[in-house]
Amino acid sequence: MSACARCALRCGTCCTLRPGDEEFCFPLSHAERKRMKAAGAQARHFVRQDNTQAFVGNIKRLFPDEGAAVEQLFPPASAHDRLATLPDGACALLGPAGCTLPREARPLYCRLFPFWIRAGRERYFELDFCEAQREASGGAGLKKRLGMTSADILQLYHELRTAWGLPERT
Repeated sequence: MSACARCALRCGTCCTLRPGDEEFCFPLSHAERKRMKAAGAQARHFVRQDNTQAFVGNIKRLFPDEGAAVEQLFPPASAHDRLATLPDGACALLGPAGCTLPREARPLYCRLFPFWIRAGRERYFELDFCEAQREASGGAGLKKRLGMTSADILQLYHELRTAWGLPERT
């Protein structure tokens, strides 16, 4: 059983938000929704979320040098699609052994997490509750545990940027 599946059985994983923090859930592109629906996701798995100031601020933290582009993509009088959550904060697609969607159909952010690219360098979000991080010794071990390579991480990051409408960065 994978570290993520064990984590799902134990605590709900990174696929669970604190109730009340739903506005901070990452956005979904049209292409991501389409791919998810083709794999079995239904309308109830998605919601429209207003582009709140807090949401935009959170996205700006992910892309710290691209505030103007983020504000243009997520204007205050508009909304974006995101994953639906249950009353306890769990993603509506989270099952007892992890995500109910096949990996290739999951949102790009989910497939990339906990990795990220900042200033051209590979990073990962450090999480106290992450089984894979506890079992790994640093980024190389974490990639191995999650079955990812640096090339995978970079590819997913660029796909995510494109899907969300951010300009390509070299």
